[in-house]
Amino acid sequence: MNERVPIPVVAALLEDADGNLLLGRRPPTKPLPMRWEFPGGKVEAGETPLEALARELKEELSIQVIPGQAWPVYLHHYEKVTVEMHVFSCRLAPESPAPYAHEHMGLAWVRPEQLGEYDLAPADVPLIGPLQAAARARP
Repeated sequence: MNERVPIPVVAALLEDADGNLLLGRRPPTKPLPMRWEFPGGKVEAGETPLEALARELKEELSIQVIPGQAWPVYLHHYEKVTVEMHVFSCRLAPESPAPYAHEHMGLAWVRPEQLGEYDLAPADVPLIGPLQAAARARP
């Protein structure tokens, strides 16, 4: 049996003060072209997931964040690769500038109940239900 070694990746559930979540739209020249995703990327050798999260968000969006809850790690199997998803809730650090799309085609702040309206990267789709449930549970 040929087992694929999962590629560790991080994703930020970056929430603003109004409870909106940040999505980035992938460029047409990368895998999953024009799909929306939670910002993040691959964990490099020797990095922890939190170090990778900070690096990726700095590179992709020029931001600094305050990480919060770590979500349960899960696997997503694409046709040729398997990714090991490390997902973190986070907020912008007070000293951080607003997100700027260096690598994305665009950015959108989205209400959790609207996530299903976006063509999300398949590895991000399992987050929709829990995010919507958490939003409904808020006072």
